Amino acid sequence: MARRPRAPAASGDEFSFVSPLVKYLLFFFNMLFWVISMVMVAVGVYARLMKHAEAALACLAVDPAILLIVVGVLMFLLTFCGCIGSLRENICLLQTFSLCLTAVFLLQLAAGILGFVFSDKARGKVSEIINNAIVHYRDDLDLQNLIDFGQKKFSCCGGISYKDWSQNMYFNCSEDNPSRERCSVPYSCCLPTPDQAVINTMCGQGMQAFDYLEASKVIYTNGCIDKLVNWIHSNLFLLGGVALGLAIPQLVGILLSQILVNQIKDQIKLQLYNQQHRADPWY
Repeated sequence: MARRPRAPAASGDEFSFVSPLVKYLLFFFNMLFWVISMVMVAVGVYARLMKHAEAALACLAVDPAILLIVVGVLMFLLTFCGCIGSLRENICLLQTFSLCLTAVFLLQLAAGILGFVFSDKARGKVSEIINNAIVHYRDDLDLQNLIDFGQKKFSCCGGISYKDWSQNMYFNCSEDNPSRERCSVPYSCCLPTPDQAVINTMCGQGMQAFDYLEASKVIYTNGCIDKLVNWIHSNLFLLGGVALGLAIPQLVGILLSQILVNQIKDQIKLQLYNQQHRADPWY
């Protein structure tokens, strides 16, 4: 006896493996960081345009504005793939987003491990960056403010010692230096004065000519590298929390994108299956 054809399920075409929760959660997750990336690029471009061209070219490698622009553009492109990929359910864009985010996470993890294992080389690289920043101290206002903030925050002066400031052409101690700041250090090296109403920006005048004992009465004589290393050792839990805070959004983005990709693939298989059996009257 022939089988009677089954009635097609009313909800067969309406069922979807793609979860709206996962889809829109990933979309708004990327949208948030997409907006943040545009703000970063805008701030970086504004800061860059406000600088003099010659000053910008002099310290391109240590310019915070350039760093902000580069990170902002990369984040913009990455989150754009995540936004459009989740909204349009595009596997190619979602896979690109997931792979790039995984690469960023692994690079950060590798940098942290290498920095811990090769701490001496990392220290040398930090020293090189600080010395380069000292050389270009007067060339870039943003860099100048960053160095001043660091020296006041860590109560230090220079990279290894306060005499590192002789690397700067304005603070150099050579006899043929015509600068009024010859053999001096920035005011951020000076010891704080209680109840000081006006900042004395000339307090570091001629301090490099004094020995450590004499100079220590007026300025910080210890370098910032040792102070930075000590601060890192004493704030490992804080740094670990910051690293975890950076890692969690990346892992969440990778997980959501992979879940959505698998759901889209299952949905495609279902659609192909329905198309193959739609013309079958006995199905």
